[in-house]
Amino acid sequence: MTNLITAEGLKNLENEYDYLWRVERPKVVQGVSDAAAEGDRSENAEYIYGKKRLREIDRKLKHLGSRLKLLRVGTTPANPGSVSFGCWVTYEEENGAERCYRLVGPDEFDVGAGRISIDSPVGQALLHKKIDDEVTIRRPSGELMVVITDISPTRPAGAPV
Repeated sequence: MTNLITAEGLKNLENEYDYLWRVERPKVVQGVSDAAAEGDRSENAEYIYGKKRLREIDRKLKHLGSRLKLLRVGTTPANPGSVSFGCWVTYEEENGAERCYRLVGPDEFDVGAGRISIDSPVGQALLHKKIDDEVTIRRPSGELMVVITDISPTRPAGAPV
């Protein structure tokens, strides 16, 4: 797994960590404490759910803490000549459909928001390609031929996802 992340992605992970540590965890700990004070814990749904939620939060905090130590912010070239980390890539599929994605680290991908991981099969297929290159993307549903139509350091206006 690549340890690159965009500056925005790093800020989002740090914010998530801080929120879990400073807001969510203390609220759940207080709820568990209040539920425990009510007596019999074996049939107390609030206590049982609270303990389960606390374990989930602690697991997430541990994961985020270890990832944040390893991550480094990748830079996006100001005028990319080929597809690289942080770039927005627009390509046209065989059927004429156009798609636009940003290559990001594995900790921040969100296909619906137009961000794909450089470690994904699509990201690996696009990496280091240039405008007008034909690229074969191997997917579980079969191969897809695409042609790269644009590479930009910022999201193109009106770019399709």
